[in-house]
Amino acid sequence: MKRQTHLFDAQNKVLGRLATEIATVLSGKDRVDYTPHIDDGGTVVVINAARVHLTGTKELDKKYHRYTGYSGGIRTITVKEQREKDAREIIRVAVKGMLPKNKLGRAMQKRLFIYNDAAYTEHIDVTHA
Repeated sequence: MKRQTHLFDAQNKVLGRLATEIATVLSGKDRVDYTPHIDDGGTVVVINAARVHLTGTKELDKKYHRYTGYSGGIRTITVKEQREKDAREIIRVAVKGMLPKNKLGRAMQKRLFIYNDAAYTEHIDVTHA
């Protein structure tokens, strides 16, 4: 069966609610023939990632941590700083946390395409979600 491609517009959408919708489509749970051990979810294209909305004071309070591999090499960045650097990563991290932590989850992440603005190349049929 051919995978469907879903288009999500992140403009003025709340991050967590958008991420759950995306994770549902990537995992295939929106289909009637859903099977947990089979990767039959759709492809997701997200546009306007830079305009995603966070509630409350998360813009300054929420932090992303990464480890460089060196001793004392923990690096911390706020959502505001990450939005200026690369806003696509905000959505990518939120969706990644909602997918399985195994081979299936990694395969699902490869079908997630995020763009900061509304301009992207339409090379396949897109179902608006």
